[in-house]
Amino acid sequence: MKEHILIVEDDIAFLKMLTTFLQRKGYNVTGVSTIKEAKDALDATTFPLVITDLKLPDETGLALLEYAKQVSPATRVIMMTGYAEVTSAVEAIKKGALDYISKPFRPEELLMIMQQAKNEPVSSEAIKTEPLVLRESRPSRPKPGFVSGISEVSKKFHQYLKLVGPTNMGVLIQGESGTGKEVAAQAIHRYSDRSDNSFVPVDCGAIPKEIAASEFFGHIKGSFTGAVNDKKGHFEAADKGTLFLDEVGNLSYENQIQLLRALQERKIKPVGSNTEIEVDVRIISATNEDLLLAVSKGTFREDLYHRLNEFSIHIPSLSERKEDLFLYTEYFLDQANSALQKNVLGLSPQVEAAFKKYNWPGNLRELKNVIKRAVLLSPTAYIPMDVIPMEVITASELKEPKDFSKAANEKQLILSALEEASYNKSRAAKLLNITRKTLYNKIEYYNLKV
Repeated sequence: MKEHILIVEDDIAFLKMLTTFLQRKGYNVTGVSTIKEAKDALDATTFPLVITDLKLPDETGLALLEYAKQVSPATRVIMMTGYAEVTSAVEAIKKGALDYISKPFRPEELLMIMQQAKNEPVSSEAIKTEPLVLRESRPSRPKPGFVSGISEVSKKFHQYLKLVGPTNMGVLIQGESGTGKEVAAQAIHRYSDRSDNSFVPVDCGAIPKEIAASEFFGHIKGSFTGAVNDKKGHFEAADKGTLFLDEVGNLSYENQIQLLRALQERKIKPVGSNTEIEVDVRIISATNEDLLLAVSKGTFREDLYHRLNEFSIHIPSLSERKEDLFLYTEYFLDQANSALQKNVLGLSPQVEAAFKKYNWPGNLRELKNVIKRAVLLSPTAYIPMDVIPMEVITASELKEPKDFSKAANEKQLILSALEEASYNKSRAAKLLNITRKTLYNKIEYYNLKV
């Protein structure tokens, strides 16, 4: 008979991930997000084990611990929290908690605590070799539009999305290529009061400057050669909704002026028309460039920059949130199986190890492509090494990167990082844990010839 577990967690994405993981391990799981729901569940059902967050919307996990001990003294309670405070841990243990685990943690760590609590021997072989991405079956189910992640940087990033979503502020999303800037913009749109209206994405880098005005504001029939019909522009299409300007730094200076006027006046005039149209559009923009540097060079208007950047969000690279790697792996595995009509169950232990060591310079886009290709080529239920791209395998076999944090001489530190990165400045900046702009400034300051 399956052991019945109650999980209490207000981070819905994390709750779903834990529930799915433990269900695949053979447990019967009930998941709730408030103490009230948890108490109701305890009144209705006997749970041998309760796993609860410490910080919850209505009460604390300590209150639930006390309640569980009253209504069911045999129930064991594991406390989990992102606030790794010794005093809280001591208090929880004193009140009868079985154990205390700090976020972020891998689901296997929680499973080990649960198995040890039952006085069952934990198979070290199973812990080391069982693929993390494992499922007994893959029933079709709705796919979430956004994976929030469990790492600290991801949780902070997601918190910003939820915070700015309900406002009408213009948001500038900055981050490396492939990090999922459009997905983040869609999440902001879904959190907003405009979510029932259109989300219109525009790739600014793909619009020739000669037709940008027509693309943004529309045109009337006969206004120029080739205008055989009236056309509605992106602004009008996004009226009452959200307009997402991807790679906004690629707009020409002339197009920037046109965009700024539309944002200031909230009116547009289709090409060839004398009539202005009022529009109610929220702007979310994104770039992988340093727009402040472009402003200083005079290639991007400062007034437009400040208009777009009422609230800025940095989207972390995958290397900055390695704790989320297998959460995204599972998500993309589900997508690939659905698209390719396959039933690949997970990664082999060798592939999992290689994934952990690889730095993923192409971020989520690269991970998604690697997973989809591997699912297509995999002849077995678990993805083998021979269908993984060579660059992933080769990188996993390289020596560990040097620890640059202890270097005393900054100039030598920079030279060492550049050498290690084969003079690729973006990679060197990552090794040094600084931005590319800061690295360029330091290279200039020390007059380094690289």
